[in-house]
Amino acid sequence: MTELPLLLALEQPQDVPAIERLHERTFGPGRFARTAFRIREQAPHAPDLSFTARVGTMLVGSVRLTQVRIGEHPALLLGPLTVEPPFQSVGIGARLMEVALEAARNGGHRLVILVGDEPYYARFGFARVPAGRVTLPGPVDPARLLVCELAPGAFEGVAGPVTV
Repeated sequence: MTELPLLLALEQPQDVPAIERLHERTFGPGRFARTAFRIREQAPHAPDLSFTARVGTMLVGSVRLTQVRIGEHPALLLGPLTVEPPFQSVGIGARLMEVALEAARNGGHRLVILVGDEPYYARFGFARVPAGRVTLPGPVDPARLLVCELAPGAFEGVAGPVTV
């Protein structure tokens, strides 16, 4: 496949309607019941850590990070990461992940958590949170609760509920 002319940029206020439509198409109405969505509903995402992907003028992907706490420790909640279905499996999600994690690291953040598929996210440094160490305010499959240390040892001694 020919490489797409992809433009990654910080999310802008005018992007929000297109991102919301993208979330609707890719996650459907069930997204409102998900625990991670319920957390993000309580606090705005960080605009300086949220990115869009465009092919030409068409928005084809988005990733957001939201500031949270794990017990007393600051962290970021990644998500949603989404790519328009016709553009999936060509590396756009990976590029969005890389730029978001790099921005978080450069901004002095040390931890990122997410609810997702370990086989996909492991390549970005995510690993399964040990059972019971971190809790979310709703049901989550423990095998899907993942953490990424942006600084070595950042997850040492971190435990507790995720709050905003």
